[in-house]
Amino acid sequence: MVVGDLASITETRGLADQANRLGSFDAIIHNAGVGDRERRIETVDGIEHIFAINVLAPFLLTALIEQPTRLVYLSSGMHRGGDPDLTDLQWKRRRWSGPQAYSDSKLFDVVLAFALARRWPAVRSNAVDPGWVATKMGGRGAPDDLDLGSETQVWLAVSQDPAAMVSGAYFFHKRRQDTHPAAHDVTIQDGLLAACEALTGTRVRTAAVARDRPR
Repeated sequence: MVVGDLASITETRGLADQANRLGSFDAIIHNAGVGDRERRIETVDGIEHIFAINVLAPFLLTALIEQPTRLVYLSSGMHRGGDPDLTDLQWKRRRWSGPQAYSDSKLFDVVLAFALARRWPAVRSNAVDPGWVATKMGGRGAPDDLDLGSETQVWLAVSQDPAAMVSGAYFFHKRRQDTHPAAHDVTIQDGLLAACEALTGTRVRTAAVARDRPR
């Protein structure tokens, strides 16, 4: 087990260090996140809270942890309402909207997954919509199946099913789905990576090295 606060860049770096000391991973699922029911607050690093945890933390962990064979990023159906504009990621000029900030962050999670699929062809990198399920974030009245909410990311992490052995795809209940068109835009992918690199001082390597591992 490794422990860290994803609202802190320093602690997220420490989390990556802990993970690397354990050795290499076959798969990493970026599942941690916060929802949209909050006012605009900033982290200890002065970064808008939702963006910091939902986008910047998985970016930094991806950049720092030894590259696995598979990456899975948790998104949401709300990503389709996300705004791909990269000019005000911190919500300093726009009037604050928690739901919009959340939708934006989930769009950027898909963008991140697709950017890594393009940059790291040796790694299978995909995004998942788990559905609206009854977690602390989703609330008790969420209508979707909790078991199905975790099944797809596990399948992408370990399955040898040809349907799971892909990269640069977005899934809901093991079925590929269309995404916001911006997720496939190389300019937006590179722009998001550049913005995250500027905020963290950490760059994502251009390509991963292929590794054959038994499973």
